[in-house]
Order: sequence, then C-alpha cells, then structure tokens
Amino acid sequence: GTQIVIIKSDSLFEIPKGNQSLTISRLNEDSIWKIGRAGMQYRDLIPGRQGGRFIASHIRILDGGPVPDYVHFHKIRFQMIYCYKGWAKVVYEDQGHPFIFNTGDCVLQPSGIRHQVLENSSGFEVIEISCPAEHLTIADNDLTLPTNTVRKNRDFMGQRFVHHKAKKESWFPWRTNDFECSEMGIAVATDGLAHVKVIRPLKVNKPISFSHKIDFHFIFLLSGAMTVTINRHQEYYMGTGDSMVIPSEINHSFSKCSNDLEFLEVVLPEK
Repeated sequence: GTQIVIIKSDSLFEIPKGNQSLTISRLNEDSIWKIGRAGMQYRDLIPGRQGGRFIASHIRILDGGPVPDYVHFHKIRFQMIYCYKGWAKVVYEDQGHPFIFNTGDCVLQPSGIRHQVLENSSGFEVIEISCPAEHLTIADNDLTLPTNTVRKNRDFMGQRFVHHKAKKESWFPWRTNDFECSEMGIAVATDGLAHVKVIRPLKVNKPISFSHKIDFHFIFLLSGAMTVTINRHQEYYMGTGDSMVIPSEINHSFSKCSNDLEFLEVVLPEK
C-alpha cells in the first residue's frame, strides 16, 4: 500500500560529514541539462556532492514570462543564488513587495524563508549553491506572498535574508593587490558561515599561491578565462561558465588572467 510520512516543518536537516575532492565542471555543447521544478533546466556542477555535503547548480529558463512556481521554502544550512544572466521577479516572506533580481545580484535564502519566483526574462540563468546537497523543499499552501508585515532584519534560524544589488556594489582589495573583489554581504548575514565574492584582476605580475583550511571553496567563471594551478604543477585552463571546487589545504594559484575575467567565489571556512 501507500506509505505516508509526516515531516514536521520545523524539523532540522542532517549534514553529512563530507568528502572533499577537486571537482571541475566544463560548460560546452556536451553539457547535460536536466529538467527540474517549474520548468527550470539544471546543470550539475558538483556531481560527487563532496560526500553529500554540497550541491551547486547552473540553472536556466530559456523562455521569458510568468513562472509556474508556488510559495515554498527549504530546510537548509546554507543556500545562495547568484543571478548570472537576465532577470527574474521574485518575492520573499516579510521582505516587502516583489522585486527584480537582476544580473549580478545575489540573494541569501535562509532556512525556512517562504519565497516564490513570479516571472523571468528569456535566457534567465543563476548559480545556486546549497548545503547539505539533499534537503527538503516544502510547499506552503497557506501563505500568500507578499506578507502584510515587513521585517527586513528578521532572523531565520540564525541568518538574515540578503539581496545584494550589483548596481550598488563596491570593490576592495582581495588577498593581494593583483585582484579586487565585491563582497555580497552574506558573511555578516550568516555570522561568518559563508563568504561570497565576485573577483576580478587588476594586474597579475606572477602567480601567488594560496592554501586554506576550509569546508568548501568553489569558483565559477562569470566571464573571461584564467589558468588555475594545483599543487604547483597541475595546470587547468578555466573558461567562461567553467567551475571548480578546490579542497582544503590544497596549494593553488591563479594566472594568465584575461582582462575581462570575473569569477564568483563561495567559501565556507573550516567546519
């Protein structure tokens, strides 16, 4: 017979211990796109899920217009969405009227916040990163958005909603004077759980090596190209739309950066 499982909406999520590995995803004609919720197409950027701890997806909707979405929420430790191309009209619980999520914008979706995608442009694309990889998505048929109350600083399980607007971003030095970065404001809203930046080169005279103790380090090339060198001898050419997960304490450097290089970096410090 049919088995019905009752899940409390306030139940916690399970976070796998994880297993870090160097993971490279290429965007090309052979890339596999799978159909997901509300007609969205998903390209899996971390097939191995880092031991079930993280998932990253390149998501697109080819046609513009209303989206057959519904009010829903996720039970999640961390989830962010970066608008790669196009725009969408979205609405979030207690965050006021629907707004336009534009190219270069970024949102932090805390666990439990109700939200809905209402409309999108043609060629709408986002990068979505979540922890853990397997998590609940729950429909809320009792709530209509927008809500009557507006609480911009509302706490959702220790996090606050963030809508970073690209048109208002500022740029600061990143690690070395060879690069600069724009901070998405997610570090403050998550109390240091996650750091999300867009990074671009100023001048790269010679490769400078980095190595960090981290839980997760992900980069996605928004534009341009560069070479990533792992452990001082493994060189990987990275082009627009390519991504990489760099494991903890792995020596790495960036070089041969094109003038139009910009990449998204998501870091969760050591667990």
